[in-house]
Amino acid sequence: MPQTHQLRRVLKTPALVAFGLAYMVPLGVFTTYGQVTVLSKGHLPIAYLVTIVTILFTALSYCRMTSTLPLAGSAYSYVQRCFGGKMGFLVGWAQILDYLFLPILNYLVLGIFLHEAFPAIPASVFVLASIISVSMLNILGVRLMTSVNVTLITAQFIFIALFIALSFSQADLSPDALLRPLLVNGEHLSGLLAGAAVLCLAFLGFDAIATMAEEADDAKRTLPRAIIITVLLAGVIFIAVSYAAHLVYPDWQSLIPVQDTASLVVSEKVGGRWMYNFFMAAYLTGVYASAMTAQTGVSRIFYAMGREGVLPRKVFFHLHSRFHTPYRAILFVAAISLTALELSLELVVSMISFGALVAFTFVNLSVIKHFLINEGRRGPRALFHYGLLPLVGVGMSIWLWTHLAPDALKVGLVWLAIGFVWLLYMTRGLRRSPPAVDYDEIAHLIK
Repeated sequence: MPQTHQLRRVLKTPALVAFGLAYMVPLGVFTTYGQVTVLSKGHLPIAYLVTIVTILFTALSYCRMTSTLPLAGSAYSYVQRCFGGKMGFLVGWAQILDYLFLPILNYLVLGIFLHEAFPAIPASVFVLASIISVSMLNILGVRLMTSVNVTLITAQFIFIALFIALSFSQADLSPDALLRPLLVNGEHLSGLLAGAAVLCLAFLGFDAIATMAEEADDAKRTLPRAIIITVLLAGVIFIAVSYAAHLVYPDWQSLIPVQDTASLVVSEKVGGRWMYNFFMAAYLTGVYASAMTAQTGVSRIFYAMGREGVLPRKVFFHLHSRFHTPYRAILFVAAISLTALELSLELVVSMISFGALVAFTFVNLSVIKHFLINEGRRGPRALFHYGLLPLVGVGMSIWLWTHLAPDALKVGLVWLAIGFVWLLYMTRGLRRSPPAVDYDEIAHLIK
């Protein structure tokens, strides 16, 4: 493979963790704060704990696969290697929903919130400005983007530290008050499980780290380490912030009529109007960082699919001569992101959920197929690590599927049907295998 078709391997573990956190948005805890606080009846920290346990099983499967197959395509590449090109294409096609529509979601949020702050300027102006600036940063390369990510994440961490400190300074710190958000009983169980399903959206992004495999230094070591660190660090942040919010604002029932804007209510309760404004600034910078990393992740998936030939090579398998970034794929994502001018938030969120859960399910299945069937590993240790743990991950992912909104399933199935029609065209009615490359050659190049 020509040298000009290699991405630059410059990212170490801290940069990958910054990438994952920027994708997930540390202040994303406030996005669903009101909804899940009401669902869990004031036990949001426990709902997050259930979610972390659920996500960790799938995160471990991503670690197994990134160590074995460190390629930019993430779930698409793993499934193709383990289950063949046809299944790999369909999973990659579904995965696009997650990665392609997350930047669209971020652009929508930026437009809505900035228009609220500056009502004289149409939301479409902010959407267009965000798409252009994010795309330029992506084309310039991951080194510059990493520096921007660190700056934007730092702003969020400053807000989080102030929020927690001010919350504890004002809250009732009696034993009863401290334990109230943590003590649950049988009547809370259904609400906790439903809330945990919603909160899984907050962790979408740890898997995006895997898409940077061909830009990671010593990918087989740094990727698994970065994935686990990101999940655990995000989980600690989410639990700490939600616990502090419950202490300073324990009356969860009063949030029922204002679920969507509950984060603004609590922020103002903690620090007045200046904290409200700080939250707006920190949250929007976090959304901007997420837009950058989301566009990076999906452009690498398109790059991998273009390399395979299942998408047009001339468009997607092409790197900038100077910056070594897949700039044509980046510009394609920017063009698709213009749909943020028309789409609704509800529809975009539904599409993200569907794509992510398809990818999670098949990455867990890929671990079982690769290690236990293809490699024939045996013994209690192998059955535990490569059989039981990913099987639990499959079960957890299917459980989350049962909590998806009906619209998410409808839109997702329509998207899969479109992908299947394209697959039929590529394979002449499934009589041929989809185009493929030599994975062993690629893996050798990126060691």
